[in-house]
Amino acid sequence: MAILEVKDLEVYYGVIQAIKGISFEVNQGEIIALIGANGAGKTTTLQTITGLIPAKAGKIIYEGNDITKIASHKLVSLGIAHVPEGRRVFAQLTVLQNLKLGAYTRRDKKEIDETLENIYKRFPRLEERKNQPAGTLSGGEQQMLAMGRALMSHPKLIVMDEPSMGLSPIYVNEIFDIIKEINESGTTVLLVEQNAKKALAIAHKAYVLETGKIVLSGEAKELMNDDSVKKAYLSE
Repeated sequence: MAILEVKDLEVYYGVIQAIKGISFEVNQGEIIALIGANGAGKTTTLQTITGLIPAKAGKIIYEGNDITKIASHKLVSLGIAHVPEGRRVFAQLTVLQNLKLGAYTRRDKKEIDETLENIYKRFPRLEERKNQPAGTLSGGEQQMLAMGRALMSHPKLIVMDEPSMGLSPIYVNEIFDIIKEINESGTTVLLVEQNAKKALAIAHKAYVLETGKIVLSGEAKELMNDDSVKKAYLSE
């Protein structure tokens, strides 16, 4: 069953059309990857889904309801969390303060504390550094913090934009393992990622974007063996 449906979505920046009528769906419990070159429209698609950019046309349906015009902050309480490109942690605040901000839509303190414990189990380094300013963390640790902060809202759907960008190979592997774990624990994942090989290795299905259009879609394993995908995105 589709938790998210994007139908005929069009997005403009001024007179320039960035997204040209794309449609795709994300089924409950899946990892869906959006892959494509820089400027293909991947980040714009995510930002439109999460209400940061308005759609010019088309619909975004979440759990059967039209959320196309719902404000970004209201989507969090509906169960959608966004891990933005570039991590965007609050550098001056401590790790713990950043995490608690992720739970701002929740009211039950006991449940929030339980979620925090689970986050610390998944990301032990965040517990070790909970009283440090987030700006003092390494890039990989900041990415873990951004993911942990999103998980504090207890999302049904987590949208991740370039989680491995700028990270060392060790952290890249760790981040992808964590995304897989998050999915296996019941959270649906929509993933935008430059590292197509890693994304396709953990995704169930994938869509290839080129200049605002979906040009290819299918099971991730099939796309991994597709010659055009190999040539464009998987060559070393």
